[in-house]
Amino acid sequence: MNKQSNDEIEKSTMRKLGFRLIPFLVLCYFIAYIDRVNIGFAALTMNQDIGLTASAFGFGATLFFVAYVLCEMPSNMAMERFGARRWIARIMITWGIVGFCSSFAVGPISYSVSRFLLGAAEAGFFPGVILYLSQCIPKAYMARIIAIFMVAIPLSNFIGSPLSALLLKMDGVADFAGWQWLLMLEALPAIILGLLALKVLPNRPSEAKWLTQQEQDWLSGQLTKERAARESTTQKHPHSVSGMLKSVFTNKYIWVLSVIYMGSSATSNTLSLWMPQILKSFHLSNMQTGLLNMIPFGIAAVFMIYWGMRADKSGERVKATAIPLAITAVSFAATLFTDSLTITLVLLTLVLMGNYAIKGPFWALCSETLPPATLATGIAAINTFAHLGTGAMSSVIGVLRDQTGSFPMALMPLCALTATGSLLVFLVGKQNRRAEQVAAISS
Repeated sequence: MNKQSNDEIEKSTMRKLGFRLIPFLVLCYFIAYIDRVNIGFAALTMNQDIGLTASAFGFGATLFFVAYVLCEMPSNMAMERFGARRWIARIMITWGIVGFCSSFAVGPISYSVSRFLLGAAEAGFFPGVILYLSQCIPKAYMARIIAIFMVAIPLSNFIGSPLSALLLKMDGVADFAGWQWLLMLEALPAIILGLLALKVLPNRPSEAKWLTQQEQDWLSGQLTKERAARESTTQKHPHSVSGMLKSVFTNKYIWVLSVIYMGSSATSNTLSLWMPQILKSFHLSNMQTGLLNMIPFGIAAVFMIYWGMRADKSGERVKATAIPLAITAVSFAATLFTDSLTITLVLLTLVLMGNYAIKGPFWALCSETLPPATLATGIAAINTFAHLGTGAMSSVIGVLRDQTGSFPMALMPLCALTATGSLLVFLVGKQNRRAEQVAAISS
């Protein structure tokens, strides 16, 4: 087979993967994130209806991540056992049911329980999809594919903000509050998509009937070659559960990558939850809040895809992750020096542009850094450990807001966390360069 025909097969294979898998996974993550953060808009009226303070609201948000952390790694291990299609479908159906039931919270306790159960239900979806993509997508395409997949996060806020504001207007219909309609109606798509996942997603490339035999052979060969290259530069680990867990907890770079991602994860989740209330503090109506909340997330979504494509084209992962994190930290710090709605909106836009831009290059960096034997548990561990910080930040922001009366002051822990992550990226880059040098010498 000549080089030209190889190039044609590669292009057709990646085109089919892009059209068959990615739009569906983006839609699933879009709905997942709406169900996770729509409580931020529901809070505009729900908090008063069921008696939640900012601290109580933040505490419930933290419980989501407590459950998420407890269940995430076991969920990813179960996915390897049961297969991507069935396990991703199970996760989506479960979180849809829990999200629907959360509309019946009547006070701080039932609200907190509903958030805990939603975290347990959703755990494993994101790292499961990242693992799934790493088993289907060659590394040269990973940063842009992950960036396209994760664009669902800002898009969920861009589209979900005005939608949630409109659903709040259903207050009183059939004797339900607007926030109850919001939570119920936005949960139903997860159940539908979960059922569709059983039909749409192949467990592995060889089961994708829409790839020709030549395309399957090229893809399997490419993925096998890349896995062998990574294995040649890393220590092999035992395949038992205890062996895999030990290799995760003793790998210092998993902890470093977790701290790096902690700042990004905390920023994504806490701003998705708190930005409606931050904007509302400028004495806006619910609809004005929803429309303005769209702007930063819409701009961030476009920039995120551009940055992921740029990172793949250059092959640069370290600077492509560190620079956006630094921009996020500086923009957070600048919010202390203004009480203008316009300037605050510009700064929060820069925060989100930097924050979402790292998603593609960061996860591509992880897939190139972690040993293949621990890739599944390593991805889950990074996401899990990062969410420990995310959960803590959700409570910290609520407490600081109650104590200081200032949202900019409440955001400063996020500033410190993203600044630290920006510096740690270079440590990972140094380790990867050393591994590449060892591989070059041994070959």
